Amino acid sequence: MRAIQLQEYGGPEVLKAVDTSIPEPGPGQITVDVAYTGVNFADLKARGEGYRVPSLPYVPGLEVSGHVRALGAGVEGFEVGQEVAALTDGGAYAEVVAADTTTVFALPGGVDLRTAATLPTVLPTAHALLHEVGRLRAGESVLVQGAAGGIGTVVGQLAKAGGAGAVYGVVSSEAKAKYALEHGYDEVFVGDGFAAEVRAATGGRGVDLALDPVGGDALRSALTALAVFGRLVSFGNASSAQPWQVGQPELYGTATGVFGFSILSLAKSAPEALREIAARAFAKVADGTVELPVTAEFPLVDAAEAHRLMGARTSTGKLLLRVGG
Repeated sequence: MRAIQLQEYGGPEVLKAVDTSIPEPGPGQITVDVAYTGVNFADLKARGEGYRVPSLPYVPGLEVSGHVRALGAGVEGFEVGQEVAALTDGGAYAEVVAADTTTVFALPGGVDLRTAATLPTVLPTAHALLHEVGRLRAGESVLVQGAAGGIGTVVGQLAKAGGAGAVYGVVSSEAKAKYALEHGYDEVFVGDGFAAEVRAATGGRGVDLALDPVGGDALRSALTALAVFGRLVSFGNASSAQPWQVGQPELYGTATGVFGFSILSLAKSAPEALREIAARAFAKVADGTVELPVTAEFPLVDAAEAHRLMGARTSTGKLLLRVGG
């Protein structure tokens, strides 16, 4: 089968198309004939920094849609040929991928394979950030960094559907701001000075919930933008900054809280909790509450071009690789 592999860390050029053996499902696994693969920022960090890469050579990719190819020992509830979406522990930039059945999901009614490839990482993450971790309540205000990305696009819509008051976004360009305003955001700030702008927009109060995938200085700015009793959820470190620390001086004065979320970690530590979140999140796509536009699609062999586009920080929505679709 064809796969995209990296044998060294570096820029998009290290992604090479190779011929490799078709994986067989182990106990509790299935293999999927891949139709589409989602491209995520974590894939870029894997390629450039070795993020979550156990060893080289390595096939990146965390989410796919496609048809069940084969069942491993002890697998129940799936059948060969069934359309599914799956969260994988790497290996998704390939024509066939193996996945644990705990992170394989039957498609909701009316969801096609192209749309399904956008679901496994983004939808459960967005839902968990707002509801399970962020515990959004009706009327509360929300601040989202990366508001025009895949997760940001969904969070804006879910927040409004969940009864949020004002939903604020942070982006890196005016073009992204325009996009975010079309997907649930009331006001969008461009650049690094958003903490002061948030304070001004809220009459000095700050926001109840802030979501940060950037880390470093951006995380600290989000913390200063919180209202009394506000919550900050960290769900990434796109800046590759040193691990942040926060303690009594930052939290005691306004009784704020800092939380963390990683869908890949939850898949390992509490897969049943992930399945419950995913079911709730996928239902929001099936009933039309949320849509995640696919703004660019590339053949599998052009994975490097997808990485260049995402790495340039000019893309919005979701990027896909077309494999067998």
